[in-house]
Amino acid sequence: MTQEPLQIGVLGYRFMGKAHSNALARLPMFFPDAPDIERHTLVGRDEEALADAAERFGFSHTATDWEETVDAVDVFYNLGPNHVHAEPSIAALEAGVPVLCEKPLAPTLDEAAAMRDAAADADVPTGTAFNYRFVPAIRYAKGLIDDGELGEIRQVRGRYLQDWLVDPEAPWAWRMDADMAGSGALGDLGAHTLDLADFLVGDAVGGIDRVSGHLQTFVDERPVYDEAGDVAEYRDVTVDDAYTAQVAYESGAIGSFEATRFADGHKNDHAIEVHGSKGSLKFSLERLNELEVLREGDRGYQTVLVTDEVDPYVDHWWPPGHVIGWEHTFVHENYEFLSAVAEGREFEPSFEQGYAVQKLLDAIVRADERGEWVSVE
Repeated sequence: MTQEPLQIGVLGYRFMGKAHSNALARLPMFFPDAPDIERHTLVGRDEEALADAAERFGFSHTATDWEETVDAVDVFYNLGPNHVHAEPSIAALEAGVPVLCEKPLAPTLDEAAAMRDAAADADVPTGTAFNYRFVPAIRYAKGLIDDGELGEIRQVRGRYLQDWLVDPEAPWAWRMDADMAGSGALGDLGAHTLDLADFLVGDAVGGIDRVSGHLQTFVDERPVYDEAGDVAEYRDVTVDDAYTAQVAYESGAIGSFEATRFADGHKNDHAIEVHGSKGSLKFSLERLNELEVLREGDRGYQTVLVTDEVDPYVDHWWPPGHVIGWEHTFVHENYEFLSAVAEGREFEPSFEQGYAVQKLLDAIVRADERGEWVSVE
């Protein structure tokens, strides 16, 4: 018997709404074994903009109230700003509806804990949208680490550099408000890096015992522009523009992490390095089809183009050697999540893993406030 298509409801139609909607549209073409889905309801506040987005993204219904949506769909995507992650996601879970939520899981640790607990009680698949886990080169890197190619893992370095706020007259947005975002570069960018490090080396180095942290805001207020392009007012920036952190792993390995929106010349430079007793590897999102690998006995790094048919996900796309892009990571993520929903099994990264990242974000903030190392728990 053919399974009925999964009815998908999506809250949010801007940046992440567009990325996930594109992924949903691509699934039947490139992943024929993916579950059948229907882009059912798109949720937003502005009726005119919402109707336009629904037409472009292929949704058959719209709603301005998410409460109407959770009972009408089989799967709920929460792609709204951070401060609306908790309530709709928890309501959907209480209705028995699987939820994929964008990162970070919530603005605060308490809200993230409530979401984690709701997921545990619901016993349906949940996902925290850390899409960089689904880059083929990252999957290849994890395989090398799990197979012991790098030996004992000793050090991890991660950075996420952007430059979209270098101009002090760049407009104010919700991401600069602590009540709505929780944190700035730390939660928006650092959450990705902290999750990616755990995905790659967590099994090898264990958990994180303690962290240090330094958060800095460089521009304290930013303009809000009117429709004519003139400054209507200035609003306070209440989040960090940049952060740095050090971590101590249970195994004795160490890590250093940083993110900023003020790295002039870096557009979306998410990079991670792993150093072991027998070798090292390096990855940068700006060259996402490549992995730099140094094995025991090598005199330098080898550039591996991770585009062969045997590489993760690559056989679904183009002939070997033809590169893929950032948007494809969302296709892989949606394929894995919806397959888990259809099969009634767990998905990773789940809300539990999203909560684990939230604990690290909270610890880094506490370390900055106290000016000392703090325990994660």
